[in-house]
Amino acid sequence: MSTFCFSVESDSVPSTLPRVLEVFAMHDLVPDACYCVCGASGLSMDLQLSGIDAAAAALLAKRLGRVVTVTSVLFSPKCGRAAAA
Repeated sequence: MSTFCFSVESDSVPSTLPRVLEVFAMHDLVPDACYCVCGASGLSMDLQLSGIDAAAAALLAKRLGRVVTVTSVLFSPKCGRAAAA
């Protein structure tokens, strides 16, 4: 099991953030971190979720992409910090 990072871009619509979080809730998951900023180009959300595998992350990304106001979804495993020598 790994930690995955999700980057979600969407239109600036008030219901977007709850809809995105609902995707995780429907799978009985709570993101470890959620950062959201609203800018001129729309809403940008960065979420992290640990304890899932690549197949589960791909499924979540696919379902996030189906949220009506979402314009793009990217996901990748989180890279660990380099060990100090």
